[in-house]
Amino acid sequence: MRKVFLGLFAAFVLGGCQGAGDAGAGKSTVDSAAAASAPDSTGWALVNFEKVDSVNPVLQPGTGGFIDGIRHQRVSWEEKDVFNPAIVVRDGKVYMLYRAQDKIGKPAGTSRIGLAVSGDGLHFTREAAPVLYPAEDAWKKYEWEGGCEDPRVVQDAQGLYYMTYTAYDGNLARLMVATSPDLVHWTKKGPAFARAYGGKYIDKWSKSGSIVSTYEPDGRVVATKVGGKYWMYWGDQFIWAATSDDLVDWTPVEKHPGEADPVALRGQALAMPDLKIVVPTRSKHFDSDLVESGPPAMLTPKGILLMYNSRNVPSFGDTALAEGTYAASEVLLDGADPLKMVHRLGGYFMKPDKPYEITGQVNEVCFLEGLALFKGQWLLYYGTADSKIAVAARAAN
Repeated sequence: MRKVFLGLFAAFVLGGCQGAGDAGAGKSTVDSAAAASAPDSTGWALVNFEKVDSVNPVLQPGTGGFIDGIRHQRVSWEEKDVFNPAIVVRDGKVYMLYRAQDKIGKPAGTSRIGLAVSGDGLHFTREAAPVLYPAEDAWKKYEWEGGCEDPRVVQDAQGLYYMTYTAYDGNLARLMVATSPDLVHWTKKGPAFARAYGGKYIDKWSKSGSIVSTYEPDGRVVATKVGGKYWMYWGDQFIWAATSDDLVDWTPVEKHPGEADPVALRGQALAMPDLKIVVPTRSKHFDSDLVESGPPAMLTPKGILLMYNSRNVPSFGDTALAEGTYAASEVLLDGADPLKMVHRLGGYFMKPDKPYEITGQVNEVCFLEGLALFKGQWLLYYGTADSKIAVAARAAN
């Protein structure tokens, strides 16, 4: 299976960045002029996506309701906003696990994880009730009442699904792990970093866990060890890394004694000065203010491809982009040393340019979280203005 995957990947990535061809009617080309300016943008990056205008946004706030076990009342759990989805291909269908907010929780509505299913990757039917949410359990103190946010999902070699998600108590974000055999019934495993360094990071800001995986030809995204360990990129000030033996308990990678940081620490990083920064921010660029992991990182013949999200502040970033713009880019890391950057796009390959991406709960946002190889196409799913969900596509060869 590994040889088949490598051959398929080489066929569409090594030549695909020079032009994906006609991805179908009803689509608009994603602005990738800045990305194309990078000398290494061909040969390794997965760009040239087209937003599927004919169906976008593919998911909007809904009318579903369920009896919340904490409030003990019926809650319209997705009536405010839906965004930031994980994507799984299973049994010839696309499953979307998405973040949804109600209008009553604090600070901006309690978040829960919903499930929607599609036969074509474009038209989705959603379940009436969420599948992962705050409850009267051991993790309520971390999840209530901000909620469960921003899932990313992979599976292991036996087919068990692992979700990384953010628990938010209204003050602190914590990266969490849950498992499921079927994407419907989830078992919470708790904070990803609970056992690392004697609990050193349990009360530090952590989120956005992107596990290094193999994207198989049948659409499965399978967590894959590098050097005998599972690897995960995480964080939303800079991008850091962590390792694991079991996909549940993770150990953040710290710097060697005396190792200098590539950029000055700021924001959440000031409280975690021992962490090794893998992907830093860049002044005078679109990714000046923060960088944050996107979909599960992809192990390829060229290295580890990581799509990432970024936020811009024009005063020290890209003056052509609005304040707070979230645009997306890519970095390639060494396949034998996941801490070493090999290439990085000079610019973004996606930015907000549609009304539903420009205006919403948070303006000027395209936030990538789900990537799927499905029926001969790459489908890239993203949150728009923290309010809706859209998809972009490109051919797989």
